[in-house]
Amino acid sequence: MSTTEVVTSRKLKGKDLITIGIFSAIYFVINFIFMLAAALHPIMWILMPGFIALFTGVPYMILASKVQKAGAVLIMGLISGLIYYATGMFTVVILITFASACVLAELIRLATKYKSFTGNSISFAIFSVGMIGSPLPMWLFKESFFEQISVQTGQGGIISGNYLSILSGLATDGMLFVLILAPVVLGVIGALIAKALFKKHFVKAGIV
Repeated sequence: MSTTEVVTSRKLKGKDLITIGIFSAIYFVINFIFMLAAALHPIMWILMPGFIALFTGVPYMILASKVQKAGAVLIMGLISGLIYYATGMFTVVILITFASACVLAELIRLATKYKSFTGNSISFAIFSVGMIGSPLPMWLFKESFFEQISVQTGQGGIISGNYLSILSGLATDGMLFVLILAPVVLGVIGALIAKALFKKHFVKAGIV
């Protein structure tokens, strides 16, 4: 195969974009379910990135096996980010963490030649860490964050005073560690679940 043909084969084509769109939609739906579940209890909000990582390992890893080219993961993250931003659910913090995680995930896939199961698993774990930007402001801007939430609660917002009280108590250094570690650990587990469910598919795609 000539150099030109190699370069061309690595470019995203129409079929690739359709595949990315399908699995991005699946990822977003699962992601959104856990975003909504975060309203049930404060601990669900903090563990949300971890739960998302556990249950989205399948669509991510299948996408990684089907589209072994640069840009697939970045586009998946971009689609989710744009939808959330359009609905007003993404803050500047989560845009930064999510974008950074997508770029790092792409670099890891590139460094491991797209065909390494370990490389794709690590890229997924890093990708999943991007979602910590949702609850992270309660640590970065603790006083202003809780003041703003208190105002919203007083104006009849969906967050109750009891929810706010529990949330404030959970914003400890230990829970910050849990927030960051959960998507890494559960992301790897999610990737292993995907491998167990679709081992033949990964072997066929050359993911080992």
